Amino acid sequence: MNLIKKYYSPTNSQLGVGGGGKSVSVLSPATVANVVCGFDILGFALSNPNDEVTISISDEVGVQIINQDDFNLPTDPEKNVSGAALLAMLEECPDVKGFTLISKKHIKPGSGIGSSAASAAGPVVAANYLLGNRFSKEDLVRFAMFGEKVASGVKHADNIAPAIYGGVTLIRSIFPLDIIAIDAPELYVTVVHPQIEVRTADARMILKQNVLLKNAIKQWGNIAGLVAGLIKHDYDLIGRSLEDVIIEPVRSILIPGFNEVKSRCKEAGALGGGISGSGPSIFMLSKDEETAKSVEKEMISIYERIGLDYQTHLTTINQEGVRLL
Repeated sequence: MNLIKKYYSPTNSQLGVGGGGKSVSVLSPATVANVVCGFDILGFALSNPNDEVTISISDEVGVQIINQDDFNLPTDPEKNVSGAALLAMLEECPDVKGFTLISKKHIKPGSGIGSSAASAAGPVVAANYLLGNRFSKEDLVRFAMFGEKVASGVKHADNIAPAIYGGVTLIRSIFPLDIIAIDAPELYVTVVHPQIEVRTADARMILKQNVLLKNAIKQWGNIAGLVAGLIKHDYDLIGRSLEDVIIEPVRSILIPGFNEVKSRCKEAGALGGGISGSGPSIFMLSKDEETAKSVEKEMISIYERIGLDYQTHLTTINQEGVRLL
């Protein structure tokens, strides 16, 4: 793809000048990818937290980026997750010169709950709305994957797909894209984010490139069981299938308190859970809010004792994905 080179960072007084001042704002959700055993193929959207994104059509060529947060993300669109996704969209919009993007992130980069996916998904959904919804959801995932490549070096869609489709999604194939929405039961999600950063690219580098056949067979069984459990709304099957024998044993060493969090949260009634994305966030699924609150208390207790700063989110699976404000 021949990315458009021209860019600049406008001031607040320049907002809404191009494209007749038309703009749209969206909330772009955090997501949980992998869902324990479904490395790079399973994910679900969270009701909270969300990034805020505003897009307007611009008379300037390319993508103009304004960041209204303290994360100091690049404003060069080729080096910015949102910018790369919008540049990919512009390649298929010969009638549009460019976009102006205002981004206010609430999902901390490197948190493991799909910060880069929210940055990529929100802008393309908002831009598509301005363009009269000319692109399908699958197209939007395809554009947003260019943003994920900027973030991690890999075009993966396990965060992007649920952010755009909502709910739980299965990525059967990347090339060509084949995304299946899964009719999962209502579940509560408790997330703890230890305040350390695990870069997705770094978390991929430590993974083994070859696995034992016996482990692969066990993993396939868990993935199939988890998908079946979600579709059948079988909570016991979901719980039995939330096991990872390939990725989690390697990545969990990067997260202080991981094993204790997982064991104590299950004792508190959680169905199960594990590393959210590449970490360091840990998620646990529960059947009801009362259990989810008990799980949160266990998470808090552990990190208070360890003495590591943390943030928790008690939320649900977001069935809508990116939504208009």
